[in-house]
Amino acid sequence: MSSVLIRNVRIFDGETLLAGERWVRIEGDRIAAMGEGAPTASHADRVIDGAGRTLMPGMVEAHAHLTWGSSVEKIYHQFILPEDELKVAAWRNARILLDHGFTSAYSAGALVDGIEVELARAIKAGDTPGPRLVPSTLERSPEGAEGVETGDVFNGRGAEAIRKFVAYCKEQGIGSLKLVVSGEDALKPGSAGDVLYTEEEMEAAGEAAREAGLWIATHAYYPEAIALALKAGARIIYHASYADEAAADAMIAARDTTFYAPSPGVSIAALEATPPPHIDMSHMKKSAAERMELETKLVPALKARGMRILIGGDYGFPFNPNGRNARDLQIFVDHFGYTPAEALKAATALGGELMDLEIGRVKQGWLADLLLVDGDPTQDVSILQDKNRIAMIMKGGALYKAPAEVAV
Repeated sequence: MSSVLIRNVRIFDGETLLAGERWVRIEGDRIAAMGEGAPTASHADRVIDGAGRTLMPGMVEAHAHLTWGSSVEKIYHQFILPEDELKVAAWRNARILLDHGFTSAYSAGALVDGIEVELARAIKAGDTPGPRLVPSTLERSPEGAEGVETGDVFNGRGAEAIRKFVAYCKEQGIGSLKLVVSGEDALKPGSAGDVLYTEEEMEAAGEAAREAGLWIATHAYYPEAIALALKAGARIIYHASYADEAAADAMIAARDTTFYAPSPGVSIAALEATPPPHIDMSHMKKSAAERMELETKLVPALKARGMRILIGGDYGFPFNPNGRNARDLQIFVDHFGYTPAEALKAATALGGELMDLEIGRVKQGWLADLLLVDGDPTQDVSILQDKNRIAMIMKGGALYKAPAEVAV
């Protein structure tokens, strides 16, 4: 079993910055030991001197769209790509997330059926680099505006159709099915208040998913959609921008089983976007401004009541490409009143809870998904937006990126 000793580091353990100089020993894929000061024994297959840098858990993207093609390396000006190019983009985006310190990702839906299952298997087999991935299938939703393909309705409508869809998902090997319960103003102006499923369909989805051992991710804006998502036992609710007091109370009542990701990255990016004259983003900008105004009040209120709130901002649009995902940390600080350490916890410890894995913490016995960061992100989370400031990336004890200049 291979071993790595990382010494002379500060440690953010997923919740707090531990005092003093620290060290961590990794055996195989897990953290075998950790301590303060200099290690008493330095023997290991590899020793890394952290040079006073910050060791922290790998981050978790809780709202991943790896098949939304645009990235910091390649922008696509069309949303739907030919299948062969879409696969290239998805594989690229997985690698880009890992390059930027995201060692895990929970999918919020794919554009092509089966592609994420294939990608997750390739990552697990070591055939391509990428984060630990909870794969999804096509977003199950009615059509968007004319000419806008937002997903598909497998097997038709009704409770029985939903059960067949869940059985199909189980057979395909996905981990989470995506249900678009609300409409989306960005794709079909004025539709965010629409409710796209019946109570019977959502109840059937919840029952079938529990029996199949699958999770449910939901796109829900307004109280009725939020209530339906909770009725189905959603693992995670995205957006929830228009939640009223009763909806907020219901979310808090489910806080032990349901996570919340407001997804502000896409809103801020839309507000900042400067599209060419022939592209009209006015409706998208109006919706984004309204959502951010509401979420600036909603998110801190839910956080104060113990809701587990995660980063993840609908990255993959041309104006909000994959690879900028760590920007959510700064948005949480600037708009939601988080401290840098609280934003980091949302990206690490709470993300690990979403994934239901022993990740997201620097803790003895837990999986060694670790980053070595040049600087102190507990004081300035913006440094995590610069992949060059991430000197080391480790996933499951394996060094994906090694700090050669400080390794011996």
